[in-house]
Amino acid sequence: MLDEHRSGRLTAWGNALLAGFAAPDDAAHRITGRDAVHRVTGLPGEAGPVGLTLALGRLRALGATGLRLALPVPGHPLGLSGPPEFNARAMEAEEAVIAVGAGLGLVPEVREAGPEGDVHTEVEWHCLPVRDTPPADTPTLSEAERELAEALREATEVLTRLDVAGSGPVAQAALEAYRARAERGREVLAPGYPPRAARVLELAQRVGALIAIAYEPGDREGREHGAAVSASQIAARAAALRPVERTARRARVAAYNAIVEERERRRD
Repeated sequence: MLDEHRSGRLTAWGNALLAGFAAPDDAAHRITGRDAVHRVTGLPGEAGPVGLTLALGRLRALGATGLRLALPVPGHPLGLSGPPEFNARAMEAEEAVIAVGAGLGLVPEVREAGPEGDVHTEVEWHCLPVRDTPPADTPTLSEAERELAEALREATEVLTRLDVAGSGPVAQAALEAYRARAERGREVLAPGYPPRAARVLELAQRVGALIAIAYEPGDREGREHGAAVSASQIAARAAALRPVERTARRARVAAYNAIVEERERRRD
């Protein structure tokens, strides 16, 4: 959970573009990130794959007023609203983007190509019809912030109780990776997002870092971050951290969807 989802970048910068806070080319560049290229297939009115700049403009023309993030996993269809075909593809990818007002959703398919040492990543976004109804199990920013504060305490207590002190080299590497990403975290959300959304996302990243540390494999002697871990301990750790992981995913969705939720509250 240390890396942000591509669907998060598309949601954030797509919302910035639709709200007039970002130029099309800048939004497309930010969404692509370190990947070689992003293309969108299945867009109504387009015979074949198109680039992100054209795709975002087409979505606007088709009635999209904002983008919502979905981060579903088996047993928790977070952010999905159907139909089954779209839900199944999104569940397989464990991420998707919903174009609010257009009745369309986008699911990424990631491919790597090239020889070893020169591998580049290509992303194809599959555009499919979705139900334009309220998504499943998405919290407000205030709800997510409250849940995360408790989740952070729970995650820390679980790691301490299960003797994952974070003193081993793998744990230290994970913590350093988190700190580096935390420094960039303020840049993950695009212009136009409220400060509270950035705060919630940063806290969700912190919780995600703790979870990643807990799930890292042990060293050659069977220790995990300085402690011996049995199969029963691993199972206990997974059971204890599962609700914390769920809370962190809900918070990510709340942060990325904040612009859309805020606009809808004002309209009501």
